[in-house]
Amino acid sequence: MTRRELKLDPLAGSLVAPLADERERGTEVSLRPPTLSDFVGQRDLVEHLSIVLRSAQSRHQCVDHLLFAGPPGLGKTSLASIVASEMGTGLRVTSGPVLSRPGDLAALLTDLRDGDVLFIDEIHRLSRSVEEILYPAMEDLRLDVMIGRGPSARSIRLDLPNFTLVGATTRTGLVAAPLRDRFGFIGQLDLYETVDLATIAARSAALLEINISADAATTIASRSRGTPRVANRLLRRVRDFAAVKGHESIDETVAVDALSLFGVDELGLDKTDRKILTLLCVQFDAQPVGLTTLAHACGEETLTIEDAYEPYLLRSGLMVRTPRGRVATAEAYRHLGLTARSNGLF
Repeated sequence: MTRRELKLDPLAGSLVAPLADERERGTEVSLRPPTLSDFVGQRDLVEHLSIVLRSAQSRHQCVDHLLFAGPPGLGKTSLASIVASEMGTGLRVTSGPVLSRPGDLAALLTDLRDGDVLFIDEIHRLSRSVEEILYPAMEDLRLDVMIGRGPSARSIRLDLPNFTLVGATTRTGLVAAPLRDRFGFIGQLDLYETVDLATIAARSAALLEINISADAATTIASRSRGTPRVANRLLRRVRDFAAVKGHESIDETVAVDALSLFGVDELGLDKTDRKILTLLCVQFDAQPVGLTTLAHACGEETLTIEDAYEPYLLRSGLMVRTPRGRVATAEAYRHLGLTARSNGLF
């Protein structure tokens, strides 16, 4: 390894080799679809967005401000990149939590070039003071800046270049209504069908130069929780398993063995998912459980249970919420191979 491939560790004060994940980061970025025609799934959204982009191109104008909403890992960042690529403009990327002060957003806006796309991830986490600056920028392409303090303070108005704001959020309800209403197009991304995820897995395998069968791609897709990001992650882990075990190609048997080794079952549940269901079905059998109690019993934070694990268990019909707490369904008992005790819910 050459010295150029090394990097300075600020803690150790010396040159160290980059981590494997960091060396692979360029490959992960390349898995994103470069154009709208390469984007798999979300057919209605893609069709609507295509019309918006073509209309703006025909008028030689910037695209209206866009808001993409949906669970993590469905392609919101990829769509923002595609918008900039299709329009032939630059892309500036930031996130809501990073813009903690109005000056942070002002610096970004004044640095934009004509036609640029500004992508703000997790836009629902913008502070109110930052949002107030964003309103006139989106509508009138102007920025009101206060100079000085106290009686001598004065406001100056800066003109901004034409730009397109693309926002992404996992919680549409937390986006302030005045901000949401200023977007010209709001696209809702839904969980993917298995056939679309299989296509994504096959495409990613081709980019990663992995020899994989159609059945293996379908197996990975069926355990990806309806999310392309999960499908790509599982594909890389299956690739690692095949390389270590000496398999030149990945078939359905290799995929099943690899996913079983990494603890991903046929419904896409991992170790923590099954632990939650086991607690509901065994320790708290037929008894509603509060979120705090479930989190303590599982050894996880309440926000982690509520945001990372509970949504998929609810969508899969393995758990339900009641006024008294969380309860496992009959399907959860069947999946774990347990006998359900009647609790009035099933």
